[in-house]
Amino acid sequence: MNYYGGKELATSCRTVRKNTIQIAEDIPEENYSFRPTPESRSVAELLTHIAMSSKFQEEIHAKQKLTTLAGFNFPAMMQQMAAEEKVHRNKAEIVELLRSCGETWAKWLEGLSDSFLGESVSMPPGGTPGSRTRFDMLLSVKEHEMHHRGQLMLIERMLGIVPHLTRARQAHQAQRTEAAARS
Repeated sequence: MNYYGGKELATSCRTVRKNTIQIAEDIPEENYSFRPTPESRSVAELLTHIAMSSKFQEEIHAKQKLTTLAGFNFPAMMQQMAAEEKVHRNKAEIVELLRSCGETWAKWLEGLSDSFLGESVSMPPGGTPGSRTRFDMLLSVKEHEMHHRGQLMLIERMLGIVPHLTRARQAHQAQRTEAAARS
């Protein structure tokens, strides 16, 4: 028995996505074109990248059900994802993309069996040697999103926005301080 299976993975992905959506909602639409550096993704591109990030793993595990990545066309997949990032979408469309892609991904995850999650997928020649479990590969979607969410929180700071998790922690600390002062 695994202590962390498909249902738990789905729940944790939903939590991460909820926080990403909150950031997307907190950043004003006029700042969606902001780039921290000229070669960086814009806020809109970064949020779209996050929304679409599960597509790579969906292709491997849900659609093709590959057991080896030898011969997988990585460049074509990367080109397709880069093209999606460049599609102009307004804030509402990007937030909806985050919601819909996140929920589709989570629904698929929650139905996965421990045996499926434990299957090995061989890595392609020339890359990381050996194999990885499907669980490890699927978990990487959440890890990838959290990496980019850290970037978004720094961007929020650059734009003068206090991230929602910081605001919540500050409010909690203020309540504790107030309660202690009353005692």
